[in-house]
Amino acid sequence: MHSWGTGRARRAVRLGAALMTVVALAVGGTAAQADSRDDLVREQEQNEAERERLESSLEGVESNLAETYLALEDAKNRLPEAQEELAAAQEALAAAERKQEQVAGRLELAQAEIVTIESAIADSAERIDSTRSAMGELARSTYRGDHAVSSLEVVLDASSTEDFLQSYAVRETAVRAQTQVLDELETASAVTRNQRQRQAAVTERIAELKVEADEAVVAADEARAVAEERKAEIEQIQAEMADLAEQLEEKKVEHTGQIAELEESNAELAREIARIDEENRRAEEARKAEEARRAEEVRKAEEARQLRLAQEAARQAEAARRAATEAGRPAPAPAPAPAPAPAPAPAPAPAPAAPSAALVPPVRPLYVTSPYGYRVYPITGGWFMHNGVDLRSACGNVQVSAAAGTVVSTKPPWQTGTSGNQVIINHGIIGGSSYVTVYNHLSAFAVSPGQRVSQGQAIGRTGATGNVTGCHVHFEVWRNGATIDPMSLPGF
Repeated sequence: MHSWGTGRARRAVRLGAALMTVVALAVGGTAAQADSRDDLVREQEQNEAERERLESSLEGVESNLAETYLALEDAKNRLPEAQEELAAAQEALAAAERKQEQVAGRLELAQAEIVTIESAIADSAERIDSTRSAMGELARSTYRGDHAVSSLEVVLDASSTEDFLQSYAVRETAVRAQTQVLDELETASAVTRNQRQRQAAVTERIAELKVEADEAVVAADEARAVAEERKAEIEQIQAEMADLAEQLEEKKVEHTGQIAELEESNAELAREIARIDEENRRAEEARKAEEARRAEEVRKAEEARQLRLAQEAARQAEAARRAATEAGRPAPAPAPAPAPAPAPAPAPAPAPAAPSAALVPPVRPLYVTSPYGYRVYPITGGWFMHNGVDLRSACGNVQVSAAAGTVVSTKPPWQTGTSGNQVIINHGIIGGSSYVTVYNHLSAFAVSPGQRVSQGQAIGRTGATGNVTGCHVHFEVWRNGATIDPMSLPGF
């Protein structure tokens, strides 16, 4: 048998893992997780119900053909999900590639920035070296006395006011030059410190970006692999569908013959039940005729008894009259005829044992997987009458008789064909109508032909014999030679 749920189970596991990850990160994760589990349970139940419905619609179809069709339907159902997964994988791949590009761009900018910073640090180092050289020269000049002229010396050595002003200007220029060199050195040192701090920060950022870039590459590779896997899965499903469709087309001619066989099997069953109904009617008519005959015998016996009583009363009256005449007395008035004693009620003719007015289901609980009535064969699209109702039941579950009656037959698959192991029970006349029930696809019998059974007595076990794809109960109710919907009966 094809595994209907294998693909769905894998996707359910993936979906469940994704859902569990999301709800673990969400606020109120416990409630969300419970909702997700409920959704998955409902989806599983819906899938099982759809599987049962589809299997029931193929009842009467040879198992290989049914399995081919179910496999094709499974592939059709898996294709949209695989396409959705491919779209999601491609979207994830695009996002991963965008992330990879963004990280690479930021890394490139950071690396360019570090080059600029290193160049600036080198320039600052040159300026610091130059400034330090100038300071060294200034220090050496001061040491030699080139610039060590005090203000007092400027005043004392000046020969004139003009000479004083010139000497003082020279001294101030030297002092300013010395101060400027010191300021430049301090500024250059501060700039260099800032640049080195920035260099350290950018270097750290580059290290982080390299890690992030590596992770982005891995994520993109993984997303690409998933997308390729989904694409390959779709191609495999499409190839599988094409192959199964070809197989199905080749087997349609065979299917037409199977439908004809099923129709002939149903017609033969209808003829057999018609014979049972005729026997039930004749038996009922014979029972009623026997009751009428006995009632007529009782009536005639009562009439004879009444006649005898009347004759005896008349005889006694005549004897009394004669005795009175002989004695010279007037004849006594005739005594009134005695009231007839009520005759005992006739014993009714024994009627055949009949079941209770209500029929009971062959299994409980009741869960209909395929209802009574016309349905479409999915392979050909043709209409076909489903004479009974299919009920969910596991292989080996006990099935019981719907009412008291007599087992007409227990037929193996080679006699029934598509119906598999079959039990037919005659329940006789109920409420003026003839009732017969039929149980198909049993795995084992618990009764034998001619056996009397009571309502609720075990008659066999649920199975999948005949042309079916899974264990279930096929139950038919025939009333006066025609099938009726069992679910319309009281108690169903």
